[in-house]
Amino acid sequence: MRNYYYFVATLPSVSYGDAPPKSSEDFREECLYHLAPGDAAVLTSCTYNAAAVTAAKPTGSAFIDALLARERTLLLNVAYLRAARLKRQISGEPPRDASDAEAVAKAAFEMGDPLEAELFLDRGRWDAIDALSGLDLFSVNMVYAYLMKLQLLERRQRFDAEKGFAGYKQLYDTILDEYNAGSGGGA
Repeated sequence: MRNYYYFVATLPSVSYGDAPPKSSEDFREECLYHLAPGDAAVLTSCTYNAAAVTAAKPTGSAFIDALLARERTLLLNVAYLRAARLKRQISGEPPRDASDAEAVAKAAFEMGDPLEAELFLDRGRWDAIDALSGLDLFSVNMVYAYLMKLQLLERRQRFDAEKGFAGYKQLYDTILDEYNAGSGGGA
């Protein structure tokens, strides 16, 4: 495994809950300059995009493959829990634990506040990055981990409780209005 001593040493530190020091896209661009071509090719797989995660093929990075397997397990367990709550037909069983993903999904699903549940899922993702990235602080895994963490920080910044509640209220009112219009105005 190749090490990137200078590049990793120049990265600003990040902690969960911080504002991202740079965008993930800007960081990807930096990586293209600093990483070997084979290592840079894995950058396209460093994503939390659900469609990309579920269709992911082996990347050539054991770290990213493990992280994507965990994310698939997390997403599928959340989907199974939602389907069960809605009493929808579920084929098969959800995938079992990959670095605590099943337990994180269940705990988040039991939370009453959707924002808190999303933040809990992201905290679990952050912890998985730390657990799976290894101990070699200057390895390419640390570069990938940094990119994944930047994406989580950007995602967290997009959460806005007031906007979320306003959107929920608008959707709820629309559904209620349609229901009332369809049932002749109520009881």
